[in-house]
Amino acid sequence: MLQTVRTGRAAIAATAIVLLAIFAAGCSADTATPAQPDAAAEPPPPPPPPPLPSPESVGANELGDVPVLMYHRITATPTSVYDRTPEDFRAELQRLAAEDYVPVTATEYATGQFDIPAGKHPVVLTFDDGSATQFTLDGAGEPAPGTGTRILLDVAAAHPGFRPVATFYVFNPPFEEPTGRRSLTWLHEHGFEIGNHTLDHPNLGQVSDSEAQQQIAGMQRVITDAVAGLQVQSIALPLGVHPDNERLAADGSADGITYHYGSVMLVGSNPAPSPWAADFDPANVPRIRSQGPTGQDAQFGSTAWLDKLAADPARRYTSDGDPNRISAPNAADPQPAPSVGSRLYRY
Repeated sequence: MLQTVRTGRAAIAATAIVLLAIFAAGCSADTATPAQPDAAAEPPPPPPPPPLPSPESVGANELGDVPVLMYHRITATPTSVYDRTPEDFRAELQRLAAEDYVPVTATEYATGQFDIPAGKHPVVLTFDDGSATQFTLDGAGEPAPGTGTRILLDVAAAHPGFRPVATFYVFNPPFEEPTGRRSLTWLHEHGFEIGNHTLDHPNLGQVSDSEAQQQIAGMQRVITDAVAGLQVQSIALPLGVHPDNERLAADGSADGITYHYGSVMLVGSNPAPSPWAADFDPANVPRIRSQGPTGQDAQFGSTAWLDKLAADPARRYTSDGDPNRISAPNAADPQPAPSVGSRLYRY
């Protein structure tokens, strides 16, 4: 009897020990530090961009003509054929946007260093003289309503892809601001190009070589004094006239200032060649005066030329979307410049 009791007690004790072990194991599992997940995986790479359309499908012709448009005053009361009203200026920009033009600066055009989507056309917007109607800042430090710059910014905001860039060729004082520091700094910081239009806007063909260089170098000094570190890379000749020594328009020095310009803008009356065409001459870039369908020499103005390019789209520069390739139809008239080399794709 005693043995039976002892055996029962032993069994109970053994059972208790087993239960305690199981309970302890459960508690240990509950309180154990959970396994740490692996370090966060790298985000998946972005999907590759969609393939470019073929040059053939967009009618690419990167040997075609480029309109370089020339503006002066943007004013509600025009007094010469060079003036445009704010309404006319806005309408011309809206037309350019609707016809798939993309603004590029004078230097981007002259160097071919622009990347615009396939099927689009470059256009260069240039402003001569530095009139306050083109650009002036309001009390809040923004381009004033009704100025050319304000209108350009507004049109660009309404038409994504229409870049708000232009090249301003200024003489002294820029935008009627002594030193031009506030105006030129704002333009430079917002992606606009600043070019040289000489100190006093003389006919460079009627002054000495020394005076021509003083006029050009002196204005470069005004610009670079206003915006430290800015490199002036383009000039528009007053009245479109070179100095007697033509090379002095692009290269020269005076009073300790040396200048070198990659493009020299004329007045002109027709579209400019592609920067990849054999007949492109950066020292003689023709421009088209912004003008409506009527008035003096309207057949050479912007409305007439944009009409002609729209009617003959094979003539104008159309991008293939690939900045490393120069595409053109086999039948395109302009011959490529030797620098194009193996980048040329004919179809």
